[in-house]
Amino acid sequence: MDKNNIPIINPINGQTLYEIQEISVEQAKAVFQTAKTMETKIRQMSLEQRIAEVEKINQYVLEHGNFILDCIIAETGKSRTDAFAAEVFEVCDVIDVYKKLAPKLLKDKSVPIPIFLMGKKAQQWMEPLGTILVITPWNFPFYQVIVPALLAFLAGNAVVVKPSEVTPLVPLWNDFFVKSGFMKDAIQVVVGGKETGALLLAERPAKVHFTGSVRTGKKIGEACAKELIPVDLELGGKDPSIVFDDVNIDRTVNGVMWGAFTNAGQNCTGIERLYVQEGIYDKFIETLVDKTKKLKTSSIDRNTKVAEDCDVGAITSAFQVSIIEDHIEDAVAKGAKVLCGGIEQKGSHHIKPTILVDCNHSMKIAAEETFGPTLAIMKFKTEEEAIRLANDSPYGLSASVWSKDIERGKRVARQLVCGNVCINNHMINEANPYLPFGGVKDSGIGRFKGEEGVLTFCNHKSVIIDQQSNMIEPHWYPFTQSKYELLNNLMNAYFRKPKNWLKFAKNGLRIDTIGKKEQIK
Repeated sequence: MDKNNIPIINPINGQTLYEIQEISVEQAKAVFQTAKTMETKIRQMSLEQRIAEVEKINQYVLEHGNFILDCIIAETGKSRTDAFAAEVFEVCDVIDVYKKLAPKLLKDKSVPIPIFLMGKKAQQWMEPLGTILVITPWNFPFYQVIVPALLAFLAGNAVVVKPSEVTPLVPLWNDFFVKSGFMKDAIQVVVGGKETGALLLAERPAKVHFTGSVRTGKKIGEACAKELIPVDLELGGKDPSIVFDDVNIDRTVNGVMWGAFTNAGQNCTGIERLYVQEGIYDKFIETLVDKTKKLKTSSIDRNTKVAEDCDVGAITSAFQVSIIEDHIEDAVAKGAKVLCGGIEQKGSHHIKPTILVDCNHSMKIAAEETFGPTLAIMKFKTEEEAIRLANDSPYGLSASVWSKDIERGKRVARQLVCGNVCINNHMINEANPYLPFGGVKDSGIGRFKGEEGVLTFCNHKSVIIDQQSNMIEPHWYPFTQSKYELLNNLMNAYFRKPKNWLKFAKNGLRIDTIGKKEQIK
């Protein structure tokens, strides 16, 4: 293997699937030259034409779903249902929603004007920014490429995507751009590692949309700030879930178990911290452990062609395996107890769902993003204590509150410092494309999906339309004492309470004529 090559590994069996390389400066420039050409073509298209192109993506997904799943599973180690629900199904759902949303969001809008600008019209135009650089993570390699790319395209932009070098899905993209019929070069997928990302960023895209770790996100944010490139950062999470003692234990256990272990915990909005009220703590934990032990987990000899083979898939990357093991070992060394799962074989990508109790916030597993099938559980007494514990984190991406008392659920949810929250469920904010998605604190800046999903890729152009006439605006030159007094009288008549409409009208009529009378000749 060439030392400059980046191997793409199947995490299920450790086999090398293929290799990729970093691109050169010349290749990066060529990509953006192509994108610049496409900018003009895409901008000239009608929205209806762009929607028709996006529909080609939908048709490809519907016709080639199994092939897409095979490609995803080979590089991520996901269970097939995880890959289907969170990637294939979600792409179709997003397309369906934005075919309806985009025409409403992107049309020119008339906006109100203040009374002092009477006679003029105000509008807001949504225009494309140019070329958008999308940098995506390895945990959802199909969804995270297609969704931001197609939303940026719908807004009229050319798109360059740099997928993670861990899961670049080269076989899929090679097939996709040949068989889907999607507009050639409107979306360019450029594979490579960190050097490739840096070279693409150096070409000064109109905007960067990044999803990934906090550490990398801060570096990209800093690089964009130096060049005044706008950026969206969807970063990590350490999501808390609060369970009150009035819940239906069986339903809540099932919801928490899925929220913690879906996609083998490799989800920035997965439950990593669980706070259970003391009244049901023992019963809840007993039920959770019993159900978790029954989950089917991946194994090294798993056949990726089987449609429904396990509940919890493999850990995608070797470096993530190391982090998960470190967090478990740190927690145990500091007094936590492993009730199920744990480290059975060092370095294995097949880690069973792991539940730990007697945890506290001094442990990495309760404080740092683990991004694996682990759940750190802590007990609480009062509502105030639960809120304090949940907010005791540098992250603020997602959270959930479980209680029969919906008013209490909403009251607690309002006090959680995060961008997304569910009451009596978890993480399904992401399944609603009508809702904006994003975090606060170290979990990022900006919002994605919802109305912002398209508008974040637009230049929001403010427009005033006036008439050609013999009217000379009173606030134009020259500045005279009489103009000043009239403007001052107008302000006081309108803004003081109660409004003096008679004085306002009288001064308004006088000021309409004074501009022409006192103009520079």
